[in-house]
Amino acid sequence: MKFQGTSNYVATQDLMLSVNAAITLKRPLLVKGEPGTGKTMLAEEVAAALKLPLLQWHIKSTTKAQQGLYEYDAVSRLRDSQLGEEKVKDIHNYIVKGVLWQAFTADQPVALLIDEIDKADIEFPNDLLREIDRMEFYCYETRELIKARHRPLVFITSNNEKELPDAFLRRCFFHYIRFPDAETMAKIVAVHFPGLKQELLGAAMKTFFDVRNLPGLKKKPSTSELLDWLKLLLAEDIPAEALQSRDEKVTVPPLVGALLKNEQDVSLFEKLVFMQRNNR
Repeated sequence: MKFQGTSNYVATQDLMLSVNAAITLKRPLLVKGEPGTGKTMLAEEVAAALKLPLLQWHIKSTTKAQQGLYEYDAVSRLRDSQLGEEKVKDIHNYIVKGVLWQAFTADQPVALLIDEIDKADIEFPNDLLREIDRMEFYCYETRELIKARHRPLVFITSNNEKELPDAFLRRCFFHYIRFPDAETMAKIVAVHFPGLKQELLGAAMKTFFDVRNLPGLKKKPSTSELLDWLKLLLAEDIPAEALQSRDEKVTVPPLVGALLKNEQDVSLFEKLVFMQRNNR
């Protein structure tokens, strides 16, 4: 298996090398980067390119590692026993298989996405060390060892909200998705909007990077927000002239709410524009 990019996803050479290195080493690929830089989409596109089924485990603050293995539904079994149900005799009827169990027992190799692992409790990565390393775990209720038939291709994403344990990092191949430069960003936009006029693209890109490079922003606009903004510009048929100022100074762009997502950043941006106008 070798990933060489797809028509739907602009992957840099470094990123493709990292994916293929993780495949060769048979280690999880830990992908970090700003929110909206395509970390989750990477797993989806690699799975599609390599023709692998994709299992996804989206992590929340309340997620426990055990849920990725299995859960024993003791309450349902107790209720069924009180009702005299025949199926209570087989404990397998009350084992809810998690994504790791499903990935390990699949008839063919699969891709497994553990999305936003940094959202969970600090102990969450440590609780998965043995399972990810040895590709097996023990189910005490059924007294069976669940071993991987085929080693899944594991993607783990993180937004860097908290540090991950060294022991966990040692078991992964790491890649940081840097924010795209203007040239790479133009390629990404071309994938999503192939017929976009160059004049509008140029004006939108300049405005986007002007906003993004504003010092003091609490949340800089991401790639996904640029794509949303362009979609709105096209839907509203807003011309390139509306994004440009004659003196090349920053102006408040139309539909700025697609780029800036909190009142502090909008206020900061408006103050900058006001100050520039007064300095003419």
